[in-house]
Amino acid sequence: MDKTEIKIGYLPGIIGRITELHGIYYHMFWKFDSFFEAKVASELSTFVNRYNENQDRLWSILLDGRIEAAIAIDGIDVHGQGAHLRWFIVANRFQGTGMGTRLIEAAINFCREKNYHQLYLWTFKGLDAARQLYEKHGFSLVEQRVGLEWGTEVTEQKFELRLD
Repeated sequence: MDKTEIKIGYLPGIIGRITELHGIYYHMFWKFDSFFEAKVASELSTFVNRYNENQDRLWSILLDGRIEAAIAIDGIDVHGQGAHLRWFIVANRFQGTGMGTRLIEAAINFCREKNYHQLYLWTFKGLDAARQLYEKHGFSLVEQRVGLEWGTEVTEQKFELRLD
């Protein structure tokens, strides 16, 4: 895996590839359907169309030119709720290789450099490896509720990381 590189910002095909990674993983392991995949595609497209590198970031890790992992910081409400960590995904075959750690650390470092006061994310109960990664980097569970945000009933969880 020595041919990996991190890219920042838009790349041709990035919306489709990040959506594909989410759709495949969450269908395979959680039985999420087209509602979830369409939601990822729609919200990610909106983000990419309004992307402002002064407040937002989108990282992808490429292996031999193919996107295998991604993460984003959505800074649209940075002065309100804080920066929103979104679309964090690592292709199933590369989980446990350190790609996720590289992306989380890049995202946190970006937020610190921008002097953002808080970073938050929404996930759901059962994604234990991701939760361990968040907690290892200082995130705390601050809210939990049953919901349908992803098109399937899950226990939604909000994690926050104070940066000030």
